[in-house]
Amino acid sequence: MNVDPLLSEFSQIDTEKNRIEKWILRKAFDDEDHPYLPKRILYRQKEQFSDGVGYSWIDGLKDHAELHVTDKMMLNTSHIYPHNTPQTKEACYYRMTFEQFFPQNSAILTVPGGASVACSTAKAIEWDAAWSNHLDPSGRAALDPAD
Repeated sequence: MNVDPLLSEFSQIDTEKNRIEKWILRKAFDDEDHPYLPKRILYRQKEQFSDGVGYSWIDGLKDHAELHVTDKMMLNTSHIYPHNTPQTKEACYYRMTFEQFFPQNSAILTVPGGASVACSTAKAIEWDAAWSNHLDPSGRAALDPAD
């Protein structure tokens, strides 16, 4: 994918120009006469998904998946979902839901796979070997369990 270098420049942090991440997007919604969002919301710091919604919400999703995906179902996931097989009950539940609404093979082929930390790609895990043992896509995956 080719990204316009100018767009990339205005999307990234630039401390010398006092720009935070996604600056160009934030600026597009910064209308003094007809504000879309209060400035305290528009310019707040980005958070990991789990930090933004709260860990109790993430735990609730995991508990919900635990109720709907059995251990027996997990034993068969590689046969049911041969493309990027879900590795956790939570991921399996999301995949079941996705395929209910998008059963076409072309849609299934868009499902990403591999390990993920804080909703990043598998490539990001290469940056820190400690993350490679975590399957939790929430921000907690980046934390040391001893903390």
